Amino acid sequence: MAGPDAVDLGFARVDVDREARQGLPEVVYGSGKTPDQIVAIVRTLLRHNDGPVLATRVESDAAASVLAAVPGGSYDSVARLLVWRPAAPTGFGVVVAAAGTADLPVAREAAAVATAVGLGVTTVTDVGVAGLHRLLAEQDRLRAADTVIVVAGMEGALASAVGGLVDCPVVAVPTSTGYGASLEGITALLAMHASCAAGITVVNIDSGFGAAMAAFRLARVAGRTP
Repeated sequence: MAGPDAVDLGFARVDVDREARQGLPEVVYGSGKTPDQIVAIVRTLLRHNDGPVLATRVESDAAASVLAAVPGGSYDSVARLLVWRPAAPTGFGVVVAAAGTADLPVAREAAAVATAVGLGVTTVTDVGVAGLHRLLAEQDRLRAADTVIVVAGMEGALASAVGGLVDCPVVAVPTSTGYGASLEGITALLAMHASCAAGITVVNIDSGFGAAMAAFRLARVAGRTP
């Protein structure tokens, strides 16, 4: 049975109280759900909340079906993100720094989610440490941010380099980009956890969504969310 703060759809118990507790409605993880299930959950969230409603990791065919059933949304095919009622930007500045072109889908997810929940987002791309001059050319933009999200695979060294350049919170996202010894992101994950740049926050492999949510929590504590 669903409690007073949840709506029981039979296959899911939708947490309709999360917006009151955390400032955002529950976010739908679309992978593994049918379009009909996503539609039912999204409709419930739209009905019981006022803020943005998001569905992550939704493939294009499923997204088209969902949008046909629930009008008013938008879809980012690179980020695989559906959004209804995006929040107005608040001025809390997030820079998403992607090490390489192969990291862009994860970076795009981070940027799209952060934008949808009201953060001001700038993306800098192809600033990996193999060409350190490319990163150094972006120092002013990085230092002006309230939070930097670093997206990197291979050995994950970009997070340490950025962490040594800025004084704001750094949220590191290891990606599954890289050759054999990169171990589908495990090497970058461990390197980011072992970083000599103190205070870096590390989220799950390929979790641009998780990084955007970490930035949102920082903005909420700072009183700079919608």
